Amino acid sequence: MSLRTFILGLVASFGIAWLAVVVIPFFKMRSLEPIVHAEGTEQAGEVFFPKRTGRIVNGAAVYAANGCYLCHTQVIRPTYAGNDMFRSDWGGLADDEDRGDTRRETNAWDFLGESYAHIGVTRMGPDLSNFGRRLEANYLEEGQSPEDWIYYHLYRPFNRADLRIGRATCPPHPFLFEKKKIAGQGSDEALDVDACEGHEVVPGSEVKALASYLISLKKDQAVPAQLDFSPGKK
Repeated sequence: MSLRTFILGLVASFGIAWLAVVVIPFFKMRSLEPIVHAEGTEQAGEVFFPKRTGRIVNGAAVYAANGCYLCHTQVIRPTYAGNDMFRSDWGGLADDEDRGDTRRETNAWDFLGESYAHIGVTRMGPDLSNFGRRLEANYLEEGQSPEDWIYYHLYRPFNRADLRIGRATCPPHPFLFEKKKIAGQGSDEALDVDACEGHEVVPGSEVKALASYLISLKKDQAVPAQLDFSPGKK
């Protein structure tokens, strides 16, 4: 085999894969047209479009900056790629109090309006597609807010063993919090953690934005029939 043939073969092998995996999907998904729910459904006439504004957008940037996508995905895989529907609550709730079974697969339109789709790299941690819904339904203790749960989890996750989620493998993120001198009775937002005498630990602006983003992750809303490829639910 000549060097020229070898190089051409190498370029073709990697080039075809690059076209199929990167270029073609990019051009197909860069200009998705909004889809309207069909007549006869509860959402008839409504446009399927996830709404994300304000602090949620800022939180997505914090999520990216801290590499959360390296350990968490946001994709409930389609059946042909290995069905994720059996994973507890990942694709939605099987017994939502108001809407019944909301589980479904992820589709490209779930990421409309996002400057970057955080589909993730590995699953060192659980998928976060429906973390906001799962958090509210399963993880909160009585009287605890979703924000508080996230703050404690991010501040010191290694010390958090919860039978509902297992022992956390997420690294601690104390740099997202501020250590301040206690003024008066102290801040209502102060975490119940050890701090230097006369000081308290409070969430910073970045972790507040990140918490808002994580709570917003509820990709289990009804989808138009033409996007619902999920198998029968059991």
